[in-house]
Amino acid sequence: MTIKVFAVDDSAVMRQALHHLLGSDPEIELAGTAPNPLIAAPMIRKCRPDVLLLDIEMPGMDGLSFLRQQMVERPIPTVICSTLTEAGSHIALDALAAGAVAVVAKPRLGLKQFLEDSRLDIIQNLKAAARSRPQQRAAAGTARPTAAPAVKPAGLHALAMNKPVAIGSSTGGTLAIESVLTELPADAPGIAIVQHMPPNFTAMYATRLDGVCAMHVREARDGDRMERGLALIAPGGSHLQLRKSGGQYYAVVADGPPVNRFKPSVDVLFNSVADCAGRDALGIILTGMGNDGARGMKHMHERGARTVAQDEASCVVFGMPMEAIKAGAVDDVMPLSRVARCILKFDERG
Repeated sequence: MTIKVFAVDDSAVMRQALHHLLGSDPEIELAGTAPNPLIAAPMIRKCRPDVLLLDIEMPGMDGLSFLRQQMVERPIPTVICSTLTEAGSHIALDALAAGAVAVVAKPRLGLKQFLEDSRLDIIQNLKAAARSRPQQRAAAGTARPTAAPAVKPAGLHALAMNKPVAIGSSTGGTLAIESVLTELPADAPGIAIVQHMPPNFTAMYATRLDGVCAMHVREARDGDRMERGLALIAPGGSHLQLRKSGGQYYAVVADGPPVNRFKPSVDVLFNSVADCAGRDALGIILTGMGNDGARGMKHMHERGARTVAQDEASCVVFGMPMEAIKAGAVDDVMPLSRVARCILKFDERG
């Protein structure tokens, strides 16, 4: 089935280039374009596209405001392509938080060459978005506020034996991880997280999570000890593993080739947890496209670890959990709303 894409971008050059770029793929149809959201809105209601390709900075209404409006009224899988998302800008994280499936940074200069060089990346993101199921959002002012403590306890149970939790996710994972972490108390077990993100994004993402969670959240550093009340985010462009020494678990942040096309890779984290923690670990695979994490979770499962996958209904993209389930690597499948309780129940095993 052909994927109908509607592009909203105030650059006439960009809109013209997209006709050529997307027209070369038989699975994609550029169903329409508009220079700003105000013109686009009635056109979108009429043609009902499968995916939006959306700029941020536009006259009349900016792309983020339009995205938030769409997610309240009629969620449409959306890929952001904007100059404002360069260099890990907070705008990119705002877009993901608003419900965008993916973010592609375009340069201010050399646009035509960028589109040719990035053709495969843009098309892959559009196809992934078409398979996603964005969740409808509550209107502004009706969302349940997240409560976080004003002061976080430092070094909580730092030397206590910690049964590590490892979480892997990709498309849709930024919000899924936030949903899980904001439900956990300040003394939750230490968590190592791989979320597929490029360099420069992960530190900002960790800082954002730290501001809304009772737990401490930061980008992982080589040698960090896994402590209760601490969640470590794998740095973009590096792999994250765990090692055990003297009864404690430590983060290993290292370079290396991409695994399953990703760096950081969920498989790399899960395999290391299987080897160093065995049955003392909990592995969780959340929403994401592809199969990264399936083999590593199978390894964890074979070593006696508890393994959990997010269910299809609550996933933005069911790919990664589905592949882990098909591999026979999963003990339990559950909605995202149960994952935090699952972590706390695992922690109670003693």
